[in-house]
Amino acid sequence: MSTDYKQALGRKIADHRKRRGLSQPELARLIGRSVAWVSQVERGVRKVDRMSVLETVAEALDVPLAELAAEAPVVAAVSDEPPEATDLRLVLSGAHALRAMLTEPMTPDPSALGGKVDKAWELTHAGRYTELIGTLRDLIPQFETAARAAPEAQRAELFELLATAYQACSAALAKLGEPDAAWVAADRAMTAAERTGDPLLVAAGAFRLGFVFLGSKHYDQAEETARTAADALRPMADEGRPEAMALWGGLTLQRAVTASRVNDGESAYAHLERAHQMAERLGEGRNDYNTEFGPANVALHEIAVAVELGDAGRALRTADQVDTSRLSAERRGRMLIDVARAHAQRRQVDEAVNVLRQGEGITPEQIHTHPLVHRLVSDLMTMQNPPSPKLRELAQRAGA
Repeated sequence: MSTDYKQALGRKIADHRKRRGLSQPELARLIGRSVAWVSQVERGVRKVDRMSVLETVAEALDVPLAELAAEAPVVAAVSDEPPEATDLRLVLSGAHALRAMLTEPMTPDPSALGGKVDKAWELTHAGRYTELIGTLRDLIPQFETAARAAPEAQRAELFELLATAYQACSAALAKLGEPDAAWVAADRAMTAAERTGDPLLVAAGAFRLGFVFLGSKHYDQAEETARTAADALRPMADEGRPEAMALWGGLTLQRAVTASRVNDGESAYAHLERAHQMAERLGEGRNDYNTEFGPANVALHEIAVAVELGDAGRALRTADQVDTSRLSAERRGRMLIDVARAHAQRRQVDEAVNVLRQGEGITPEQIHTHPLVHRLVSDLMTMQNPPSPKLRELAQRAGA
């Protein structure tokens, strides 16, 4: 980072801080840094060498990240929308319901359509987003038409399939870092679920909506959605109904992650412990409503929570003990992203790179498109100067 750029960035931070009426000590508290650090950055004598740190400053000042890093080439890699997300947005933008209203009555084959939904979730769990787009591009219009044009007796079953298809769409968009589009898909999933009258399917929709709120950093909404859904499900879970237990557990894990994002470690680990107890009652991991809830998934969330709270040691110890063989490729790949983040917190660049390369072998699309990976690789590039050949090659593949 050049001296001119450091000085320009420092002036921008100082100007926006003053515009918000913040003192240097107040900004320092908001971003978890010392007053001396803020002063040195504003004077241009200290560089902000990690994109994640710059993002924290931008959030505290309530300005777009690009406003503070207009001259930084890495910003483009962080903010570019992957082509997979663009195509999924187009799937959601079609006026399929209107066409359905003008279509002649029909008698669809729910079993055939159900097989296509299973395929969509298979691709989602595998992190194969390019193939998923092709499946959803055909599937969503078919369901929108079928659910409305079919005989009344078939509609509940078809709306259940439509809700599940939209949940897959929302899950993929959330993984691709597109919370706005994921929100649209999750909302449509909830609407379709309500038309079935199935409370568990509605709870599954709330579970997907929680991921949307997490991705868009609306942590109060993420907590409220997960809390109210979990509270409603608790009597069914206490009765031992496995599907309700799995959904309750998944929602409780969401609450743990949400608490960690607002630096509430006590609540985060308390939610993890409750989820662990439910997983022990349930036994081996299940995949009811595509939650993948079970002891292994609880461990994966413990790693994620520990990383968010800055406890790299706990994250790495848990990663060494967990058996992920029964989990989907997407879950295993996502865990490796968090393990790499833990190594980065310890400035173990080569170890982080090796873990991400391992993730590439499992879910290459997820590793190459996930916003966390883009920021992480950018941070690793600033830590290792000059970067190793493996790191440079990884950065090229990930577009960072």
